[in-house]
Amino acid sequence: MIVSLIDILAILLIFFIVTTTFRTNDSLLQINLPKASNLGDSDNHEPRVSLVLGKDGQISFDRQIVPIEALSATLKHFRTTHADKKIELRADEATPLGIMVKVWEAATKAGVTINELPLRISIQD
Repeated sequence: MIVSLIDILAILLIFFIVTTTFRTNDSLLQINLPKASNLGDSDNHEPRVSLVLGKDGQISFDRQIVPIEALSATLKHFRTTHADKKIELRADEATPLGIMVKVWEAATKAGVTINELPLRISIQD
């Protein structure tokens, strides 16, 4: 009886290992997302490329550090080569407002509208 239970547990273990999806790191920067408690969940869960703003002013786009001076050109190139992919903004809660304004300006120069660049936040339960 114990041997058959071990076989079942082994099969279950193999099943869970094979069917598990592992999360990938979206960014090189470690950030703490701002938190909100009364927002509804979005129905749109399609994968997006992350534009990440760190609290120290560093900017990461598509898992690469990008200087603010090159961000507009990087976004414009991305939009021309990956027209089917969408972008999301993920900013640390301690990111200076000045950096955010510069990023919005670079995105506007690249032709990205405010509606195309949603902000990712963490929802508290």
